[in-house]
Amino acid sequence: MLHKTRGIVIKTTDYAESSVIVQVFTEKFGLQSYIINGVKKPKAKISRNMLQPLHLLDMVVYHKNTGGIQRISELKNAPLLQTIPYDIVKSSIVLFLNEVVYKTVKQQTADENLFDFLFSSVEFLDHQTEGLANFHLLFLLNLTRYLGFYPDRYLSGEADYFDLKNGTFQRYKPDGLQYLSPPYTQLFSALLQSGFSSAVALKISNEDRRHLISKLLDYYALHTENFGNVRSHEVLEEVLS
Repeated sequence: MLHKTRGIVIKTTDYAESSVIVQVFTEKFGLQSYIINGVKKPKAKISRNMLQPLHLLDMVVYHKNTGGIQRISELKNAPLLQTIPYDIVKSSIVLFLNEVVYKTVKQQTADENLFDFLFSSVEFLDHQTEGLANFHLLFLLNLTRYLGFYPDRYLSGEADYFDLKNGTFQRYKPDGLQYLSPPYTQLFSALLQSGFSSAVALKISNEDRRHLISKLLDYYALHTENFGNVRSHEVLEEVLS
């Protein structure tokens, strides 16, 4: 049966001589794998360039509830990204965020709230013209809302520490080593109170940003099974510095 759905490209893997298997987080069915034949041919209806990380899609798909690899009837980039593919900062941000999304978004059922967040975040980044340095920090914080470990903001305005293991702000140093301390706790709290537009005004040094992203990835690792190492942030921080 044919279905129309929007989608977000998560990962594309070569398959056979001219085909790929693309993992797409769809609005209607969650994360699905689709085989697309002939994408490497010169006159392919669906080209490899259309399947870059976090590209936004309009799709008509064949869907089987039994799971497995599905097939696509029609696909187009919609909206077509105007700046991300051509801007080194934006494309570096996308590669990093895509790696995190790939490691965390696994559900094969619809999650419209998560889909809308991902879709609108990519659109915002594509249209944004300034203040990109904090975008990935705010994205990771907001993504935790949909993954089930958004920080408890109680005491966020008066605590000196943030306990990464328990996701709580605390007045006293937590046991163990997994926590944020001043001044990073205050920067973390400020990010939690910001939206994408207002985060532009936050003044965070490159060194502080590196520390925050490292701790945020630790936070993800503590709350996500088999999260593993994320390496693309190192490239991103070089680009941003």
